[in-house]
Parts: sequence; C-alpha cells; structure tokens
Amino acid sequence: MVRVKVPATTANIGPGFDCLGMAINVYNTIEVEECDEGLYIEVRGQGYHEVPCDHTNLVYSAMQKVFDEVCYHPKGIRMVLTNDIPVARGLGSSAACIVGGMVAANALSGFKLSLHELMKLAVQVDGHPDNVVPAMVGGMTAACWEGEEVLYVKMDPPLGIRLAVMIPDFELNTSKARQVLPDVIPLRDVVFNISRTAILVASLLTGKLDMLSVATQDRLHQPYRKALIPHWDDIFFYAGKWGAKGVFLSGAGPTVIAILDEGNVSFIDRMKEAVSAFQERWEIRMVDFCRSGVELSCI
Repeated sequence: MVRVKVPATTANIGPGFDCLGMAINVYNTIEVEECDEGLYIEVRGQGYHEVPCDHTNLVYSAMQKVFDEVCYHPKGIRMVLTNDIPVARGLGSSAACIVGGMVAANALSGFKLSLHELMKLAVQVDGHPDNVVPAMVGGMTAACWEGEEVLYVKMDPPLGIRLAVMIPDFELNTSKARQVLPDVIPLRDVVFNISRTAILVASLLTGKLDMLSVATQDRLHQPYRKALIPHWDDIFFYAGKWGAKGVFLSGAGPTVIAILDEGNVSFIDRMKEAVSAFQERWEIRMVDFCRSGVELSCI
C-alpha cells in the first residue's frame, strides 16, 4: 500500500494569472493498494457525497494516465480518499487529486517516471501549472509552458507572514469562472498586471511587504469574477481594515485569502464578526505554507 499526502494550493495570488501559486497546509490523503480485481473507492471528508466512486473518479483517472504511460496493468485497485481540501472553492482540489493519483500510481508501478515527467503529465491533465506545480514541490512557484516543457522556479515564502483563508459555503466551478473572462484585454490592463506581478514576486522574495496591497491588485480576472461572489467588496474592505497586507481571490474562487503579519492575532475574530451578517456562511481560518509539497510513504 502507498499513502500520498498532497497539499491544497492557491493560484494567481492576484496578478499572476495561471503562473503563480502557493502550497498551504491543508491536505488530501490518498491510500492505494492493488487487489485481485475491480475498483473500490471510499471517500471521506470534504465532498464525500458528491465525489464519484467509479472509473470517472479524478484520482483514479490520473492514476490511469501514469499506468498507460509506463504500460503497467494492475488487476484491481482499492483506495481510500480522505479529503480536507474543499471542493470547487479555488483551493486546488482537482490539482491535488491529479498530483496525488499520479504520485501513487508511479509508486505502485515501480517509480518509472521522474518528478519532472510526472509534473509534465499532471500539467497536461490539469491544463495549467499554477496549482499542480506547488502541489508537487511546495512553497511558492512561478511556472509556465515553454514549448512542450514545464519550467518553474520554487521560492520560499518569507518568514513572519501567514494566510487567512476565507471560504464561503457555495461552490464556484472553474469553467464557469473562466466563462466570464473577456477574450481581449486592453494593453493598459496587461501592463498593470505585469507591473504588479513583478512587485509581488520581489516583495515576497525580499520580505518587504509594505507594497502587497498594491502588488496583489489585478485587472485580468478578479474584476470579472467579483460578480460571481456575493459581498466581494465587503470582504476586501474589512480585510484591509483589520490589517491584511494584501487580499486576493484564490484561483478561480470563491475563496478569498488575506496575507497577514504573524502578529496579527485579532484578524480572524474580527473577520468572523464582519461576515456573520452575510446571508452566506464563511469559514475563516489561519493556515501556514506547505514548504515540502506532496509526500509519499510506502506501508
């Protein structure tokens, strides 16, 4: 049996559309073993009532991609999925399934693929590197496609900051969140995002966080997606009021994340009080970075 622990991820971080991502210490765990025949899937935790338990399960289909790649044919598969990453909330639940399934399948088939080969296959399936790459290697990453290769740089997030994750009780499908994006972006908005992305990366690398409120601004996706998220303006206003260094939509949403000084101990309680008046329920919790990425153990 193999056990894979894969972290949640937050992508874009404001202006870094489809290229920047960070891993956080919320995890899905996958336990897989071969059996004589059939497919047996048990799902626990987040989404247990909606995650399919047949051949369409994303973890299993990701495993099958690896099996096909290395020409490995198990007689049967038995797995238990324990999910703490909320589904369809912009925290990389799909990427976690893909990465976890592929890492597990690679272990079962004799470690025939390298990390780079697994990463390339995972990005092909997910479509973008912003969640998959940090899920694999941890930390904060900048990644892109270059021809048929995935290029990335891993950066350690600065010490002294934490993330407040604000998760609403409604889902937002990524495909729906992409449908609201325009096909053409004005040049001024492209320049706006390039400048903010440069300042964001430089600020996080140097630990100079005083410009994060500007550096997390975006004009490529957040202005179009805000209409899909009730109380958007209120969330951003209150987060800034209670000391957030920067605030951004996590991936395609609807989760919103605030970057905080680790000494800001009152933020969670104050934000909980602020959102208690909303019709929707918002879960607000503090998380840390996951610096190591996916973990594998053979039992």
